[in-house]
Amino acid sequence: MIEISEEIYQKFLATAHAVGSSGLTLCSSGNLSMRISEDVAIVSGTGSWLPKLRKEQICIADIKTGQPLNEIRSSMESGFHLGVLRENPDVNVVLHCSPLYATTIAAMKNRPQNYNVIAEVPCYCVGIKEIAYTRPGSPELAKKVMEALKDNDVALLLNHGIVVKGKDLDDAFQKATFFEFACRIIVQSKGDYEVLNQDAVDDLDYYVKGKEKKTMS
Repeated sequence: MIEISEEIYQKFLATAHAVGSSGLTLCSSGNLSMRISEDVAIVSGTGSWLPKLRKEQICIADIKTGQPLNEIRSSMESGFHLGVLRENPDVNVVLHCSPLYATTIAAMKNRPQNYNVIAEVPCYCVGIKEIAYTRPGSPELAKKVMEALKDNDVALLLNHGIVVKGKDLDDAFQKATFFEFACRIIVQSKGDYEVLNQDAVDDLDYYVKGKEKKTMS
């Protein structure tokens, strides 16, 4: 049996509960995973509710094979959780949730092409990729999410919710929170909003991210 410290379990549970208390998901509509080692991850169990997830509902899974290493069945969405971890060594956490405003946009006919209504989106949510509705838990959805999160931080699952990747628990939670905040602004403005222009985004790259400042040729 893989030994996992109580501290790791408690951090995982605290984030799961925060996802619920922040309104990022309802009942069993979300799931969370975290890399423990190169080959092992913990994943919220099938049917569990993140807002009140318990330690005995956490699956220990083999990242390469997807097989559980304890007696708990992992979430039905573990295919894309483990796939994203497997294909992205720098990613340690995957969060799938269904926040109200992001999911509202995911169900809209005319969706935004740009979510940069606040600086936090280009700073923390680098790349947002739409995925056409695909049955939850299906291998097809897992494949689409894995492809979308290769080069993007957020996958918007149409008529479903969102998936975000992060370097750690706080990073994933922050991305989901800021993306939901941006979606709330967009929905509540009823389309009467402005986004940051490219100069403002480039400025954030330079002063916040420390990237080389772009110059006119």
